[in-house]
Amino acid sequence: MRAQQWRLDAVANNLANVNTDAYKRDVASFKAFPELLLRRTEDDGVYKHPFGSGDAAPIMGRIGTGVELNELFTNFTQGAPKETENDFDLMLYGQGFFAVATPYGERYTRNGSFILGKEGYLVTKEGFPVLGENGPINIKANNFKIDPEGRVWINAAYQDDPDLMVGREANLWEEPIILDTLKIVEFQFERYLEKQGSSLYHATDKSGPAYIMIDELRPKVIQGFLEASNVDPVVEMVQMIEVNRAYEANQKVIQTEEAMLGTLINQVAKFG
Repeated sequence: MRAQQWRLDAVANNLANVNTDAYKRDVASFKAFPELLLRRTEDDGVYKHPFGSGDAAPIMGRIGTGVELNELFTNFTQGAPKETENDFDLMLYGQGFFAVATPYGERYTRNGSFILGKEGYLVTKEGFPVLGENGPINIKANNFKIDPEGRVWINAAYQDDPDLMVGREANLWEEPIILDTLKIVEFQFERYLEKQGSSLYHATDKSGPAYIMIDELRPKVIQGFLEASNVDPVVEMVQMIEVNRAYEANQKVIQTEEAMLGTLINQVAKFG
């Protein structure tokens, strides 16, 4: 029953985040407790031989002793693209993570739903700066483009004057230059990353440290798109029904065993 509770918690969390951008579903895996070998205890099968003794009591078979949670891991399969036409929305097509700076250190996310912060930096909706390979990225609205390689292009003619505003149509890109390149990282064992909330992940000893992806290993960055959750609500609902039925079956088995034990105790008390 405890194992089914873990599975139910994972399924419920997946369903709760079915509409969360770039959410990755949790999967619970289990392992069996050691099986018990059953013998007929009323048969004395011990026999002597020159090297000692043996037990020839008839073997009735093996019985399972249940399962326990082995691992709760994250499935990082690619989510579907969603077009938003918002310059601040970015999607990673392929493996990899955006790096962001938080008060607790560097963290990682697949959720590219970013905004322009008050000081002109590209930040997450929680206010954490998105990192380029040279640090936080300072940009102006309608004056930046991000190509599939993750390079951040700006029009130098409009960048330096904070009072000079530009509209999307008015920006003719007379002096395009590369401001920075998004810091996109990967891990040796990404399945061991730890979820921290707000679509952030934390590196662990098992996942290994983050390393910057280069050349053909880098995922494609698509501006104006977001990655949808990889949760299939139909599959999760079916799993929830399976979990509930398994839990109820185990509950009835325990109730039956308790009733039988109660009857046995009453009979022993009655007849001594």
